[in-house]
Amino acid sequence: MRFPSPDPSLPFRAPEAVRGLAAELARLDPGRPVRVMHVCGTHEHAIGAAGLRDLLPPWLRVTAGPGCPVCVCPAAEIDCAARLAADRGVVVAAFGDVLRVPSRLSLEEARARGGDCRVVGGIEEAAALAAAEPGRPFAFHAVGFETTACTTAAAVRRGLPANLSILSSHRLVPPALEALLAPGGPAPDGLVLPGHVLAVTGLGEYEALHRRRPVPMAAAGFEPAEILLALAWILRRLRGEPSRERVGNAYRRVVRRRGNPEARRALAEVFEPVDADWRGLGRIPLSGLALRGRFAALEARTRHGIAEDPAVGDLVPGCRCGEVLLGAAEPEECALFGAACTPESPRGACMVAFEGTCHARFRTGAAR
Repeated sequence: MRFPSPDPSLPFRAPEAVRGLAAELARLDPGRPVRVMHVCGTHEHAIGAAGLRDLLPPWLRVTAGPGCPVCVCPAAEIDCAARLAADRGVVVAAFGDVLRVPSRLSLEEARARGGDCRVVGGIEEAAALAAAEPGRPFAFHAVGFETTACTTAAAVRRGLPANLSILSSHRLVPPALEALLAPGGPAPDGLVLPGHVLAVTGLGEYEALHRRRPVPMAAAGFEPAEILLALAWILRRLRGEPSRERVGNAYRRVVRRRGNPEARRALAEVFEPVDADWRGLGRIPLSGLALRGRFAALEARTRHGIAEDPAVGDLVPGCRCGEVLLGAAEPEECALFGAACTPESPRGACMVAFEGTCHARFRTGAAR
């Protein structure tokens, strides 16, 4: 059976459509508890805002995984960016969430010490700032999954101001999922895949992942009906119902099998996969992106002679962000959540970042 392609006129937020899909989920009981993980901060916000967990049957649990690129950026890389600003006189441009992420020295603390740290919406803004001040060194702290990495790659291909370098903290989603699905670990029963990432990469890498780790997985958009459609596809596979598709696609209006070919070409030309550390998850093979070949000289670490300090720890005492990123703990199970740790006074990266699970649960009050 092919995955249902929603009618474009379907009101994806209409209460009657959402209730109908929730009722369909309840009829797909496989006869045992099921845990499905999503790996997207926007999905967590969408689930909480729509109250979807309140509509799920009691045997179905939807948890969040490492779907926030700011959250998984290790503290040592944040510290490295902060030292560029505080000690090397480099103007560091970064996303607003990144400035507040805890580390031995955060970018916000570096700015308080006189370092020049500026908030930008992306590499194009960083390039414009650098072009306006050609006599000063600038570095763009490039944090993000494939969705953001392709914009970095496109800008690098077009050419950057001579005074702008890149501190690459880009990460790839499939290797992290493969690590989560490794035999012997607390692997989820199914995966809801991030629609915006697959809009870039397409389904191919995830079909290959499924061949190695045969766990049902489906791409989802960000409307309530799309998320429920992805869950339904996963549950049908868990019940043993056949499908011609190896990976479900509940976001057909955006996700194509080949993704965005131009974005993929830019990524392949500018970056190469390397082993990389993830906050709370450790080192994952070939999960990071480093500038390759003729672009390698643009790396800020090389240009400014700086490197991460392995002694910088990821987590503050009591913070369970690492477990939350693994789906091994819910935010509400952390003693700091909502008390010592809030979006206004965060202790961990999962509360700082807008896409962080703790931040989303605090804002929506959607605990389950």
